[in-house]
Amino acid sequence: MHLSKVAPINGFGYLCGPYYLDFVPKEVMAKKNEFDFIENPEAAVEAGLSKAERFIQKNKQTIMTAGIAVVAIVALFWAYNQFYSIPNEEKAQVAIYPAQQAFSKDSLKLALNGNDETSGFLDILDEYGSSKAANLANYYAGLCYLNLGQPEDAIPYLDAFKGNDPVLSIVAKGAIGDAFSDLGQPEEAMEYYFKAANGEINNFLTPIFLNKAGIAAEMVEDYKMALKAYLRLKSDFPLSNEAEAADALIAYCQAKMSN
Repeated sequence: MHLSKVAPINGFGYLCGPYYLDFVPKEVMAKKNEFDFIENPEAAVEAGLSKAERFIQKNKQTIMTAGIAVVAIVALFWAYNQFYSIPNEEKAQVAIYPAQQAFSKDSLKLALNGNDETSGFLDILDEYGSSKAANLANYYAGLCYLNLGQPEDAIPYLDAFKGNDPVLSIVAKGAIGDAFSDLGQPEEAMEYYFKAANGEINNFLTPIFLNKAGIAAEMVEDYKMALKAYLRLKSDFPLSNEAEAADALIAYCQAKMSN
């Protein structure tokens, strides 16, 4: 039969008898296989299973190696937690307690450096560096240095503190601002005061750091930022002690900006 005598099928050309395989493009063959699977779903399942079986057979060693590696990693992580991390954390919590007690009594040098009988915050950092207690020791060590008149030493410890407690996080940022202020760097101080003020709202701490941010901004003659701090102080914390002079401070900054 001549191909020109045969009607076109599905727009793919003139197809005839056993010779159609020579004329059907590969993409058409793919479609035909898909139709076969729709008509015969069991065949599709079997084909999928055979592919999976071939893949597993071909990559059996790799799959087994990967599985063993995953199990080993999980086991090592569990062992690390059970036999090192948790006991180490418990020891660190016990060790830091005397230093915290000394800090609460304003014995800052003892809290920082410890003595022959107890560990100080610096000792905790050396001995238990990866523990939560060591992270907290960064916070305390920074405050100790700041209150001992060593602001430059305070900054790296306060900056290293990574806490989930919102109050401690605010205090740490604000204390870095105080350290920069003591070093005569009002621009950096302003940056950290705003970070403290923009943290989680605290009705006692937030107005304090907003006021400090405004003062630091005035020192660098950034009256726009100072005004921003004082306006928020007045609107969000009108009952705070810091808000008592807010109207006068706002008027002063507006006058400076209009000059």
